[in-house]
Amino acid sequence: MNDGFHFLDIVFFAMVAAFLVLRLRSVLSRRTGAEPPPEKWQAAEPDADNVVELNAVRRSAAEPAPESALGQGLAAIRATDRGFDLDGFLGGAKAAFEMIVIAYAHGDKATLQPLLAPDVYRHFSDAIEARRQHGETLQTELVGIRSAEMIDARMDGRFAVLTMRFVSEQVNSLRDAKGEVIEGNPERVVDVIDEWTFRRDTRSNDPNWALAATHTPES
Repeated sequence: MNDGFHFLDIVFFAMVAAFLVLRLRSVLSRRTGAEPPPEKWQAAEPDADNVVELNAVRRSAAEPAPESALGQGLAAIRATDRGFDLDGFLGGAKAAFEMIVIAYAHGDKATLQPLLAPDVYRHFSDAIEARRQHGETLQTELVGIRSAEMIDARMDGRFAVLTMRFVSEQVNSLRDAKGEVIEGNPERVVDVIDEWTFRRDTRSNDPNWALAATHTPES
């Protein structure tokens, strides 16, 4: 008789354990938006078993109207890249913006290189070397990003292309070899508008996006 009860106990606890495992999996697979950014910028890849459901149901709060040019451009990207996640991209774009702005001011080429397309990296590197040759120092404080808006989305051949408009508050000053300010104001916060274009080869195994172009609109 006791053996029968022991057997039922084992079955019961096995069912409880299985239930807890499933609950843990469901909780741990959710993204809260508070996770730290990865060392390299890439949108998180959804579970392979849930790709269709995520692409069909999950939509960002920043999702444009499907009939708009922006919405159609995103649809074209999603049709080619089934793993594309808009929320992941937007979060990664803001993190990349902060990293690139600060790394450029510090002359940190090692941080810049994996985040930039080759031709953009070459321009940034040349500007950093020119500062060093003249003994100039660029000081930048990124006070905050006021807005980050996607303004263009399209496919260019096999490349997914997304353009963001960033409005940030910055303190910028350029000093000469004597430490004198020759450009900017180290005590003034200014609004800076940048339009940055990111690109990714959808045929590549590398999931990371790279900054492919920069533009500063005329005020």
